[in-house]
Amino acid sequence: MNDILARLRLERPGFTLDVDLQLPGHGVSALFGPSGCGKTTCLRALAGLERAPQGRVVVHGEVWQDEARGQWLPPHRRALGYVFQEASLFDHLSVRGNIEYGLRRLPPARRRVPVEQAVELLGLTALLARRPATLSGGERQRVAIARALAASPALLLMDEPLAALDAARKAELLPYLDRLQRQLDIPMVYVSHSPDEVARLAHHLVLLRAGQVVASGPTLALMARLDLPLAQGDAAACVVLAEVASHDAAACLTTVRFSGGEMHLVSTQARAPGERLRLRVQARDVSLTLARQEGTSILNILPARVLQLREDGPGQAMVALDAGGTALLARVTQRSAQALALMPGMPVFAQVKGVALLD
Repeated sequence: MNDILARLRLERPGFTLDVDLQLPGHGVSALFGPSGCGKTTCLRALAGLERAPQGRVVVHGEVWQDEARGQWLPPHRRALGYVFQEASLFDHLSVRGNIEYGLRRLPPARRRVPVEQAVELLGLTALLARRPATLSGGERQRVAIARALAASPALLLMDEPLAALDAARKAELLPYLDRLQRQLDIPMVYVSHSPDEVARLAHHLVLLRAGQVVASGPTLALMARLDLPLAQGDAAACVVLAEVASHDAAACLTTVRFSGGEMHLVSTQARAPGERLRLRVQARDVSLTLARQEGTSILNILPARVLQLREDGPGQAMVALDAGGTALLARVTQRSAQALALMPGMPVFAQVKGVALLD
């Protein structure tokens, strides 16, 4: 059993966490929802920092908690790494000293992630002799993640690690998080309220509301469900899995293939044919026509079929589409939906104005 199982019920005044989770034992699982929905409480209960009176936690077949049988593994005995919103580094230690701090209680036989590997993955080689006070916010968080990895965890817990960073520092750190989930076989549970972070990092998604699980499943599928929050409003988007077909250096244009055909995106970086990519297509960047348009500046025009549509705010409609097996969303005006007489099963052409590279 490689999955992560968590049955947690924890009551507080005015709030009850009541979840039953089965998360994959690989990749990134995101806990997503508004502030106060129970994301951090759930993470702390997984770590044993809060004890759910009615709880059961099993990680890769190892029982961390089973209240019905009187089993409880304290946090320091759980093979986990925990990264908080704030890096919480030791100011009197160097970067190397902070990273190596957790090794003192880790037997050599359990050290699966060498310090050197953690340092290389997080790009910290040039910073090892420096003190935390001389680091930027993004650098401090990279040190905190390396410290958690050096403990060779069976599970890595991350509680909104980018929340305290500005946009530039977030952009700096995200590629390192990508590298971690690609190169290390350590499952990660990632708490976030940012749709962009979820789209970029998460393979599995758990939507929480008021301490309850609203939905749980593959990220790509949940992002396209019109009854769920991620597919509502101006920020709604879908993730497209594609691979590189070719790159035109002169035009700074990369052509990718996916199940619905081909798309083009602006990119100055040449990528090898066959390289796999994750792309984000925002619903507000997709318009619909009944016939393929000619003489247009829009490069990406895809045949699709309407799956579902529903009202999405005053005067707006969200349309779920199937483009050759790939889910897309289009946010159009209700007047446009009526003028086109959109209905489930109807063939249309999706005009994609913008495509963003997530990887």
